Amino acid sequence: MNPIANISQQFAAHHYKLTPQREAIVRVLLDNEKDHLSVEEVYMLVKNSYPHLGLATVYRTLELLCELHIVEKMIFGDGVARYDLRGDDHAHMHHHLICNVCGRLEEIKDDWLLELELRLEREYGFNVTDHRLDFKGTYNSCKRSGCKGEKSCQAVS
Repeated sequence: MNPIANISQQFAAHHYKLTPQREAIVRVLLDNEKDHLSVEEVYMLVKNSYPHLGLATVYRTLELLCELHIVEKMIFGDGVARYDLRGDDHAHMHHHLICNVCGRLEEIKDDWLLELELRLEREYGFNVTDHRLDFKGTYNSCKRSGCKGEKSCQAVS
């Protein structure tokens, strides 16, 4: 099933409609999935298709998408809320590597915490329903003179 149809079903299951404006916002997130966009960035990109769409509408839509667990709201250390699509291919949110020098951000799709989750359930009777892990550090390329990815990286820390 295509992502828009899937998201439309999630909206309908909660008695919401995926209006053309909401769909445009979702498409911006899909088209820029690796960028972890802020509200303002989503707004600037969606304005091309819907010039009369207001910033408040974008904000409310992103909050609704969070409420429906379609996107995850994250703050990586720069104080700016960013939005990340939750993938259907994993039970949990993916993890991130965040460079302290250049701000480069990479996603880790593998779930390295399954063994820990099983142990928490076994030893504490605690069933983990979700988790997110952000690793902050420095890439080896940033320790040398100048980061190779410095100009192409989005600053997030």
